[in-house]
Amino acid sequence: MIAALATAAAGLGLFDILNSTLSDLLYQHPDGTDGVITVIGIDQRATEALGPMPWPRDVIADAIAYLNSDPDNRPAVIGVDVLFVGESAYPDADAYLCEVCAEGENVVVASAAGFGAEIVETESGFYVDKGAVVSWDEAFFDLRDVTAAGHINAMADNDGIIRHGRLYIDAPERGRVASFARVIYEKYCEYLGEAPKPAPDSQSYYLSFSAKPGDYYESVSVLDLLEGNVEPETFAGKIVLIGPYAPGMQDEFRTAVSHASNMYGVEIQANAIDSFRKGFFPAEAPRLLSLAVLFVLTFALVLFFADRRVLASAAVWALTVSLWLGLCLLLFNAGTILNVLWAPLITTLVFIGSVAANYIRASLEKKRIQNTFGHYIDPAVMRRLIAQGAAALELGGKLYDIAVLFVDIRGFTTMSEALDPPTVVEIINKYLTLTTECIMRNHGTLDKFVGDCTMAFWNAPVEQDDPVYLACRAAMDMVEGSKKLGEELLARFGRTVSFGVGVNWGPAVIGNIGAPKRMDYTAIGDTVNTASRLESNAPGGKILISRQVADILGDRAEVTSLGDTIKLKGKAEGFEVLTLDSLK
Repeated sequence: MIAALATAAAGLGLFDILNSTLSDLLYQHPDGTDGVITVIGIDQRATEALGPMPWPRDVIADAIAYLNSDPDNRPAVIGVDVLFVGESAYPDADAYLCEVCAEGENVVVASAAGFGAEIVETESGFYVDKGAVVSWDEAFFDLRDVTAAGHINAMADNDGIIRHGRLYIDAPERGRVASFARVIYEKYCEYLGEAPKPAPDSQSYYLSFSAKPGDYYESVSVLDLLEGNVEPETFAGKIVLIGPYAPGMQDEFRTAVSHASNMYGVEIQANAIDSFRKGFFPAEAPRLLSLAVLFVLTFALVLFFADRRVLASAAVWALTVSLWLGLCLLLFNAGTILNVLWAPLITTLVFIGSVAANYIRASLEKKRIQNTFGHYIDPAVMRRLIAQGAAALELGGKLYDIAVLFVDIRGFTTMSEALDPPTVVEIINKYLTLTTECIMRNHGTLDKFVGDCTMAFWNAPVEQDDPVYLACRAAMDMVEGSKKLGEELLARFGRTVSFGVGVNWGPAVIGNIGAPKRMDYTAIGDTVNTASRLESNAPGGKILISRQVADILGDRAEVTSLGDTIKLKGKAEGFEVLTLDSLK
């Protein structure tokens, strides 16, 4: 579902504008000009001297004549990015312009289409063509006879940025008209005596900018030509473009290489000419194929990131984004444009989403574990359970080797009969607090209280180092703690009690045992029963252990063997019972 939603969002164009911006950063790297193309500006200095546009046509004619004044050092091509539509009010100026253009034979003038919506009738019905050519402006008839012409229409994307050129326009009554830049390029190739490089395969082509705003402009104004401030030989063999180069002439555009600053139309034409000179026209990868790749990639990433550690996910995220951007650059240089944003964006969103989901899942699991074990497991053991995650909650019916401890209060029944109930509760709470603290301090799992009896075990639900020693250490702490507490009770109530403790080691079944509506996490088995019987036979202040416990403790403990003098219910003859006297 996530892969389908991501693919649908991309297919509907929700990321297109952001992708275009990122593509500009990755793909557009102008390497400067080689000096073949020069822009001469109809700039503010010229308009201040000659007045606002449009000028009488003999002004541009004088500029062309000056550029072509030396027959041996003429420009290869002169492109005039100005519309000369219809005859003007100055017939002599029109005739003069035609004369100088005919003499030079190197002038290309501009034409332009007006676009709008138009209803188109077909055999199957009607449809609205929103990109129809509804008007066409071109040079007046006599000038067309002595010049070449190409359209100057810019082609902005939905975000108002120019990233593509339009190779041709099918103009009404004129047929197919090539772009201003293509006509100039082919005329330049004719000048060099070379065959032009193939044009793009489609009407719209990706424009790889060679230069930034101002790179083609060398601060030469039309006024400099008219005043003779620059030698005409400066432009010999070059492509010279004359066009508006001042704010307010409605010929400024944002481009893929200049989001922050506008580029004049004549500079866009210069970049387009350089694109034809390079013959580099990368084509966008088929959209359906790109969406299919996005779906598969998203599907795989969601599966990988699910329940994955953050460091591993972060490494894969960084690797995927880096490899994708590298692949984009590699294929771009080979002529194919990949969608730059889709894979990194979706990878990032899936990564962030998976981290958030895993965090929420881990928090819920932590809460469940704490709710399940928090009241009877030592915090150190709890931290290990939380590290295990959900696996910690799947403990039902597992077999462990555990150390089991039972402790009971000796003399409590007699004392409780002689004291009032609140005092009895106070005393038992003090003893149970003591036993609990001893168990927790030695990293045990508190299983249950049964009246004045406490049960605990070690080495489950997580394995521990030296669990038998920890159990025996807890037992010794209980015996030592009971002495001080007994003295306190004797002073307050004139009565005292003591502990009897039993410790055993062996296999037991650990799990959540009970009915669906009431379950306890506990241990069952012969090992547990034996520990209980050792406790029930232990005198006050004594700790009884089995031979297995004594063997594991080794020389760390001082023990006294009672042989088989104590008969444990359910145990065969010869079962050895020992007292634990001290522990290193």
